Amino acid sequence: MSNERVKTITRLGMLAAVSVVLASLIHFPLFPAASFLVYDPADIPILLSAFLYGPAAGVAVTFIVSVIQGLTVSAEGRLIGIIMHFVATSAFCIVASLIYRKKKDIKSLVLGLVLGALAMTVLMCGMNLLLTPLYTGMSISAVAGMIVPIILPFNLLKAGINAVVTFLLFLPLRNALSKAEENS
Repeated sequence: MSNERVKTITRLGMLAAVSVVLASLIHFPLFPAASFLVYDPADIPILLSAFLYGPAAGVAVTFIVSVIQGLTVSAEGRLIGIIMHFVATSAFCIVASLIYRKKKDIKSLVLGLVLGALAMTVLMCGMNLLLTPLYTGMSISAVAGMIVPIILPFNLLKAGINAVVTFLLFLPLRNALSKAEENS
């Protein structure tokens, strides 16, 4: 295995670990009427992995984090929580990193984050209709009644916060990693 591959795997493992730690330290419901919708910043290191190493790396880190988080931090959701987190964050990573990779400039970074956040939000409205009744025991019509006033704003807010923080962290992190590569 090449030295570069070892560095990449190590960095992705570190980003996954940071993601799980963030989820365990910071998690809270944004809407009391839907306490199962919990904000955590776990997507930030995952998005960073997707921007640094591509969409496949982002999806791989998402899978690892989703399983660990679903079995530990968010254990009450188990399989449904793992599926929801994996689908939501994978959509965000894939859309955002594919757009960024075309030009790798600030404009494509911002566009990728915005469109990734929107893709996640739209997808999660549908996923909530499918899986939230199984998780909560609520009827599909009750969940449908929550889409506009709760689920849509929750996902926009969660994705928006994570996108802004990712934007603020990505360029300094990318530059630091580039300098570290030059010096090694």
